Amino acid sequence: MNKIIRLSTVPISLNVLLKGQLKFLNEHYNIIAVSGKDVSLDEVASREGVEIFPIEMERKISPIKDFVSLVKLYFYFKKERPLIVHSITPKAGLLSMTAAKFAGVPIRIHTFTGLIFPSKQGLFQKILILMDKLLCLCATNIYPEGQGVKDDLISYKITQKPLKVIGNGNVNGIDKNYFNPELYNLEDITQERKKLGIAENDFVFVFVGRLVKDKGINELINAFSKFQYNYKNAKLLLVGPFEDDLDPLDVETVKTIKESENIISVGFQIDVRPYYAMADALIFPSYREGFPNVVMQAGAMGLPSIVTDINGCNEIIIENENGMIIPVKDSVAIYDAMEKMLTDKEFSNSLRINARLSIISRYEQQLVWDAILSEYKSLEKNV
Repeated sequence: MNKIIRLSTVPISLNVLLKGQLKFLNEHYNIIAVSGKDVSLDEVASREGVEIFPIEMERKISPIKDFVSLVKLYFYFKKERPLIVHSITPKAGLLSMTAAKFAGVPIRIHTFTGLIFPSKQGLFQKILILMDKLLCLCATNIYPEGQGVKDDLISYKITQKPLKVIGNGNVNGIDKNYFNPELYNLEDITQERKKLGIAENDFVFVFVGRLVKDKGINELINAFSKFQYNYKNAKLLLVGPFEDDLDPLDVETVKTIKESENIISVGFQIDVRPYYAMADALIFPSYREGFPNVVMQAGAMGLPSIVTDINGCNEIIIENENGMIIPVKDSVAIYDAMEKMLTDKEFSNSLRINARLSIISRYEQQLVWDAILSEYKSLEKNV
């Protein structure tokens, strides 16, 4: 069987974003997963049944370490002689596409799961744009994860190569059997809420993701700190880790999270489903995304969503059908949307009824996997 090497900068991306997909593709190709070495890469090998090979790659710009990674990737590709090298994160994309081109890999694919440069300015933005242009120059095929990412790649003139969104977007789709609200009964949910100090009549907004500036956490906490005084039965559940090194929150934001009795921060959780199950609505005020899994997961779990008007979010959420779309970096808009979701029961219930079907009908996992396999087979015929 032909070899396909799938890469990400850090192994948790392969472990979480491509869960199940590598095992499916391994039935048709010899799949090798390449990323930095840690327990997540071992989990990929164990769960997906694929080969793994550790090559460290820095998320930050680090010229010396990046060059070392580039050389390691080049020699590894020369040794393995894969048919396809397919990357999904920015640094892994730049390094692997460059190395694969020089190593003579015939099919070099990068999926843009999100773009960093549109939210940056000045010299740093120019550097990021230059890096993505180089990536695209070295790749043979470019796949934006959604229409919004595709539009940005075109408007910033990142590449003139054809850009194709596979299926309806997203890298892996949603496992409708795993993200299923029927797995959780009311009694269990009530007990779990009690453990966190959430009363039966409390309305719970949940955020799932990294607690960083780019996810809109400063604005969210600013809005909720006012909201909680007017709506005593409101709770905000934060599911995700702080990342103080890359994109730290304001000091005042962190202080409010720690001191407020109505804000519950549970840190990183391997299984986020119980937290969706005990919530009433998702709040996801991110600055930028590619095609956020969180919004799909919440919808599949039957939650209406409040999201910002950004790539991916404004494709997954249909205004007033399965959620609400608000401006980016707008605490007032966050407050108003939370208020409508909490007070207008008829409105929020209508969103809740539509939430799961809206996701499953467009992003069911097998549909996405079949579309990716079909794309590989199509590219293979032209080699």
